[in-house]
Amino acid sequence: MSRHQARHKLAREFGATDIVTERGDEGVARIKVLTKGIGADSVLECVGTQESMMQAVNSTRPGAYVGYVGLPHGLELNGAQLFFSHVHLHGGPAPVRRFLPELIDLVWNRKINPGRVFDLTLPLDQVAEGYRAMDERRAIKTLLQP
Repeated sequence: MSRHQARHKLAREFGATDIVTERGDEGVARIKVLTKGIGADSVLECVGTQESMMQAVNSTRPGAYVGYVGLPHGLELNGAQLFFSHVHLHGGPAPVRRFLPELIDLVWNRKINPGRVFDLTLPLDQVAEGYRAMDERRAIKTLLQP
């Protein structure tokens, strides 16, 4: 799910077949259309807002899984709604250190290129502009340099 054209292009290069630009109830409806009314088997929630979490929960089929990383800010879940949705909700901090040695090796040996998401490079003292560019969808990710 994305509204950012540069992300769409990169997602398609990585194998994405469908991109949903709608949000909220419209985004959920689009997912239901794409899954022939069933809903997704698994959803990753990586934004951390009330709206994105509810969109994730509501986009899944009964018995499906929503995984989330980090701690969504100000999230409130309706217990009865979650209970009757039959959705499994799993989250927590990402175990980054466990994967770092293998990932560093893959990058070092040029088997993966995580730098493709960085489409704006700025000096460190312009960090606020980097965040602004990402928020305004002028950049996917900003690389800050000393």
